[in-house]
Amino acid sequence: MFPAEFINEMRDSLGPERAERVLSALAGEPAVSVRVNPRKLTLVALRAHFGTLAGDVVPWASDEAFYLNDRPSFTLDPLFHAGAYYVQEASSMYVGQLFERAKAMLGKEALRVLDLCAAPGGKTTQLLSHLDDASLLVANEVVPSRATILAENMARWGCSNVAVTSSDPSVFASLRGFFDLAVVDAPCSGEGMFRKDERAVAEWSPDAVRLCAARQRRILADFWPALAPGGFLIYSTCTFNRFEDEDNVSWICSELGGTLLSQRHFYPGEDRGEGFFAALIRKAGTYAAGPVAAADGLACLEKGSLVKLFPEAFVRDLARLEKNLRIIASGVAVATRKGRDLVPEADLALAGDSVREAVSAFLPELSYTSVEVSREEALRFLSRESVVFPAAPRGYLLLTYAGLGLGFVKNLGTRTNSLLPPARRIRVQSSMK
Repeated sequence: MFPAEFINEMRDSLGPERAERVLSALAGEPAVSVRVNPRKLTLVALRAHFGTLAGDVVPWASDEAFYLNDRPSFTLDPLFHAGAYYVQEASSMYVGQLFERAKAMLGKEALRVLDLCAAPGGKTTQLLSHLDDASLLVANEVVPSRATILAENMARWGCSNVAVTSSDPSVFASLRGFFDLAVVDAPCSGEGMFRKDERAVAEWSPDAVRLCAARQRRILADFWPALAPGGFLIYSTCTFNRFEDEDNVSWICSELGGTLLSQRHFYPGEDRGEGFFAALIRKAGTYAAGPVAAADGLACLEKGSLVKLFPEAFVRDLARLEKNLRIIASGVAVATRKGRDLVPEADLALAGDSVREAVSAFLPELSYTSVEVSREEALRFLSRESVVFPAAPRGYLLLTYAGLGLGFVKNLGTRTNSLLPPARRIRVQSSMK
């Protein structure tokens, strides 16, 4: 099933018995785990939502995640589309533990954080859950199609303090010393994902491993000037070999200037998750822990016809980012001006209460009525099928499910016009509902 060179490498690095245990687990079924969005739901409420499917907590993320005893259809769960939780591989959630350690050592409330290789957004949403509104997160993905998916997942998480970019890591060098903390989940040979991705098995070779290790070093060297002296790097891969893991960590420390604080491997058969490696490194130099800015709250910005909200403290930073990077999305898009009218944006429905309160203050002319919908109505809306609310007021309706925003429709009385973006439409047969 696996390449002979890979098997031999595992035996050499782990020893015959341990290697066989890991290889056997790689041939089995992967675990399924979910992580709560604490801005929208409690962990207790999420467990209640899954009922008997809710299993053990993820040990290294016990306050935010748990395993499921079976894999349900997430596509048919309105709470998934409302951004109440993220389906994330358990081992990769260890990044949250390293992030908390780095935050504590920085001793600073307002942070600038970079997730350099962010798509599809699992680690990015976890970082947002570990940051408050006083911090800024830049989520980057160089591949445009993947950056679009990343932006959609950020919108579901409902935070205003994030900017999604699509730039090569080399471009970040112009932002010298800008970021206090960076996460680089580097593109790798994917050995740890072999049981989830048959393509990774087919594409693996010793040459591919060496190519990945070299590419990872280029990515790290390119972005490194953007990390502040004394700042932290969380470097991770979903692979096992030392060339992409320990050797690259040693290279970071010796060539770029850093101190290794900790590193850890996760192995199927030993840890309940996929293969994963993560290291926490501190960049050499003296860290300046001054405040980012004194401004507080949200600012209302207009880009053409689009109106969005973005943290006031980072408006100048956003201008700098726009000058240097390709911005896909930033803040929360709340409305579009069409003549004299304001049309609510889909992302406003997914935003938190603080954003909606700010919208009421900034844009009192933008009005809508909230309507709680059933699961069947929610799925019809998410499928862009007809939903009718004859008893509701005419005009814009915010559809909520279990109290969480799903999206907007314009109620015309006998019918509604959906404001759900076609790209977010779920494609399932009605009989499956």
